[in-house]
This record gives sequence, C-alpha cells and structure tokens, in this order.
Amino acid sequence: MAERRTTCYRCYRPMPLCLCSHVKPITTNTKFVILMHPKEFKKTKNGTGHLTHLSLPNSELFIDVDFTNHNAVNAILNDDDTLCYVLYPGKESLPLNAQKIVTHGKQLVIFIIDGTWPCSVKMLRLSKNLQRLPKLSFTHSKTSQFQIKEQPADFCLSTIESTLTILELLNAHELETIEKEAFEPFLDPFLSMVEYQIECISRRDQSAVRFKTYL
Repeated sequence: MAERRTTCYRCYRPMPLCLCSHVKPITTNTKFVILMHPKEFKKTKNGTGHLTHLSLPNSELFIDVDFTNHNAVNAILNDDDTLCYVLYPGKESLPLNAQKIVTHGKQLVIFIIDGTWPCSVKMLRLSKNLQRLPKLSFTHSKTSQFQIKEQPADFCLSTIESTLTILELLNAHELETIEKEAFEPFLDPFLSMVEYQIECISRRDQSAVRFKTYL
C-alpha cells in the first residue's frame, strides 16, 4: 500500500510542496472576504484563493455557491460600521483607478469572488445579499503570471493578482499605508506554485518524448 502523503492544513498542499514559507503577510486597514466556489477549494495544486487568505491577516474565507443565508457573511453585511463592496466588473461599478472610495469612517470590506467566470456569475446570481452590494472594478495593463492556466481574456487576473492590484490602488488613494516594499513578495507563493507546475509539465513532456523514442 502506497504511503499517504501528509498535507499542510494552512495552504492545503502536500507537505513537501508546502508554500507557507513563501507567504509574507501584509497588514491592511481593509478587510477582505474571499468567497470561494467549492470547485476552487478542490484545486489544491493551483488555487490562489487560499494563498490570498494566508497573505492577508485581515481576511476571511468562506466556501459556498449561494451565500444568501450564510450567517457569517450576513453578519458582516448587516454591521452598521462596515462599508461593503464586491469586486465585480460592470457599468455601475466604481472604477477604483479613477475614483476614491469614501468610507465616512466605516470599516471598508471588499468581497472577492474566487471562481471561474461562469462560477462567479452563478454565485452572484444566486446570492441575493451580494447582488445588493455596490460593485468595485479596476483597469490595468498587467499580464497574468498564471501561465499554467488559460485565462478567458487577456485582462483577467488570478485572485491573488487582483487583490494585489486593489491594494496598490487603495494605497494610492491613501486608504492604505502599506510600504511599497511589502508588495514585492506578495506574489511569491503564487509564483512558486506556478514555477513548480511548469516543472512538472516539463518533466511529463520529457518523459513522453523518451517513451515515444523507446517505442
């Protein structure tokens, strides 16, 4: 019987592939709530929602499809001291590049939907409480470093890359006071994950070539 590999229950990866040492947490004024689709939860090899959560002490992560009756989510939404937005593109969304969020002294909370585009659409469609939230968006000229995953469009970023962009814009609007040097290692666990996956693909391809040559 094959020996079962132990798992790191922080990053949900096998212990030999644990990424926790690459995580450099950033303390933020803003609270981030990551809403993860169950399918993303199963992507232990290339999911970035968990890495985002680990990188932000002031964050929470919940797994579901319909959050309408989710007690923890509703507690945040119903708190009179919070100002909540959901990151979601649209004509009515606040363009963070050009417009500053006015918090009026409230705790800024940004909900981030972690899932493929079809899954994200479904999650927002089913979650009546999230539908009522004002939307937040941004524009950028970045290229996703998620080389092992084909993005639906050139402008799409992974969850952790999107979060970094938001933090940079909040910093520019002085809603955050994060030292710029702290941003540099933020993507390290993500980049390490991508590098490992590329190495695995390369080894697999090389093995396939040797096998064909042998035949």
